[in-house]
Formats: sequence, C-alpha cells, structure tokens
Amino acid sequence: MRLLVIAALPDHQLLVRKHVEIEWPDAILVEHRLGADNPIEAQFAATGFDAAIIVGAPPAEAAEALTAVLLAKPEFAPILLILLQDAPSVEPEAVHGLRRLYGRKIDRDRLIRAIAAAAREHKQAISMLRSHPDFEQRYRFGSVTIRGHRCIRQVGSGGMCTIYLAESERAGTLVVLKVFNQVPDVSERIVGFDRFLQEYEIVAGLTHQNIVRIYDLGIADDHAYIAMEHFPAGDLRNRMKAPLLPLTALTFLEQMASALQAIHSVGVLHRDLKPANVMLRTDGSLCLIDFGLAKANEMEVSLTGTREIFGTPYYMSPEQGHAEEIDARSDLYSLGVMFYEMLTGRKPYTGATAMEVIYKHKKADLPEIAPRFADYKPVLLRLLAKSPADRYQSAPELLEAIAALKTSA
Repeated sequence: MRLLVIAALPDHQLLVRKHVEIEWPDAILVEHRLGADNPIEAQFAATGFDAAIIVGAPPAEAAEALTAVLLAKPEFAPILLILLQDAPSVEPEAVHGLRRLYGRKIDRDRLIRAIAAAAREHKQAISMLRSHPDFEQRYRFGSVTIRGHRCIRQVGSGGMCTIYLAESERAGTLVVLKVFNQVPDVSERIVGFDRFLQEYEIVAGLTHQNIVRIYDLGIADDHAYIAMEHFPAGDLRNRMKAPLLPLTALTFLEQMASALQAIHSVGVLHRDLKPANVMLRTDGSLCLIDFGLAKANEMEVSLTGTREIFGTPYYMSPEQGHAEEIDARSDLYSLGVMFYEMLTGRKPYTGATAMEVIYKHKKADLPEIAPRFADYKPVLLRLLAKSPADRYQSAPELLEAIAALKTSA
C-alpha cells in the first residue's frame, strides 16, 4: 500500500500514519505539508500511489481547493478528503475519484474501508491504462525504457547525459532524470561513465540540506540513470540576473560553505563550482549539484589522468587552471568568485579566451572593490588570494568568518 498524505498539521499526518500502519504494517506513506512544502506541481499525477489522503481542519478551504485542482488532473490517484467537521445537512454531489469523510475525529474503520476501496479503484484504472497501445510510451526516455519513471519532457542534453523531467513512482515526486548515453563494456575504461557513477556514490552517502537529494540509480536498456531532486525555482545563475542584497549574497555564501564542509569531510572535492551548479529551492535555500567532476582524495584510480584541466575557467582557482595539485582551498576560491559576482554583478576576471581568463586568475590583481562592499572586502581578499596558503584553510574557517561578519552587521 502506497499512500500520499497531505495535511497542514503534522499531528494529522501522524494520526493517519498510525491508523494505516495498524492495518498495513508495511505501507509506504509519503507526506506533504500543505502550506509548508513546495506546492504540488502541475505535471504531478501521483500514479505511483494507491490513493491520496487530504486532511482538512476547519476552515478547510485550502484542502477543498487543492482537492479540486488534483481532481482535474487526468489519471490522478483516487482522493480521500477527510474533513474534521460535522457533515453538512446536504452533502455535495458525488464525484468520480473522490471520497469524503466527515467527523470531528478520524474514524479508523471508515478510513481503512475507504482506502481499500480507493486502492481497488486505482488498480482497475491502471489495468485499463496498461491495455492501451501507448501505455509503454510514458516510460520512454528517448530510446530507453525506465520502469517506475513517467517521462514528462526532455529539459537538456550534454555530451554525457540527456536530462529529463520525470515523475518517480518510487519517490512519489517529480525528479530530474539524468540518462547516461551508454553503459561501457567492462573491458572499456570510459572516464565519463566512472564520473557519472561516482556522482551518485558521493551524494547518496551525504544527508545535508544544501546538497542535492539522490532518489535512485539504475541500469535500463544498457543505459545508466540517476534520479535526483527537481528544482523548479531554477539556479543561482538566473537568480543573479537581478541584483542581490549583500546580506542575501552572504547567506548564499554561508549555505554553499556549509555544503562544502560536508563534502570535504568525506574527502571529496567538487572542482566545478559555478552558479549553474547551485540550485534554488522555493524556500530560498541553496543546493549544490553536479558532482560529475568531483574527485575523492583517497581514490586509487585517477579519473582525470595527468595534468588535465576540468571545470569552468571563470570560476577556477589559479592552481586548478594550471593543472597543479588542488585541495579544498581550490573549492573555496570558486566560492570567492561567486561571492564577488553576487555582490558586484560581474565576474572578477574575463577575457577573449579561456586561457586569458586562466592567466588572469593566476597573475592579475583583483579589480578594485567598491567602498559600499568594504565590510565584505576582507572575506573576498582571503577567498580570492592567489596562493592557497593565504586563503581560508577550510570551510569551517570560512563559516566562522561569515558568522562574525553577520554578527557585526
């Protein structure tokens, strides 16, 4: 039994969970806080659930409005609307796919009967869908069929992956699905594939608010894929098109440094920090993604070979741009470039070619910092020091400096 439980109050979600688990101990419940979590997106159909349970306490307008929106979605799972109030003298007209339960308290027996009936209804609907000739197309991602993920649309592509927006039946949410172009033979040593798998292994082992969530990894039709968190609010690159308040920029820097602290603590460098790899959640928090260029310090096999340059020149540290040995201080330099850009609206170094930019990171003086950013100048100078020895030596040290700066502000 898989159920989506939507309620404004966590106590109501907990009560539903207890009733359900008494009847179905192995039930899987995915909870959504109405008014607190991100709004349910238009493309979400909840097809991986047996039913959706919405609990509305007086006034129940928000629960009623959400129910109407979800009922309008084709193929949406059956809905149980629990209204914690007395039943009206004249109940609303029956609607296909909707069951209403009234009462000041949740009646367990009525709830269980309604869930069971909804699950049977949904099973019949899915059986009818499967008989349709086009049913398999919903799981097609280009030439690849990936069960349990409904394709919504392609959102990007690159040399290594094609990227889709999909609905994960397992996660019960929309996800970004990165489909690797091919799985190499065991005898082949394809660096890109190693990086692809390494991205999952690194991130899946970390639980941090500012690091992307990974939901699934698999192989389908000789193609590897990763299902990860979807960010409808976009990335920092787009956010920076509008001016940022200095304190907002400082808060963003703090969140990125916190993520780096977690990453560096397990011996991993990101090596490709840039605004396009920093995503925004709708609650305003930031999240690091795209660890395909990350490198574990203790890995026995070098994935990049000798003196190869990977990353984006605008945000590379001087040592990375010159293929020298790098450590955590290189990632901190990249944070410094982004912090400079967030404050001033421009990159510290630009050029006609990538090599010109790389040269400036190594040799050119830092452009003059406007007087209005004087409070932030010491942090910028430390982060953007040419020599790693002159920078902050770790993410925790940077976080201490940010905390002191915020206190003084």
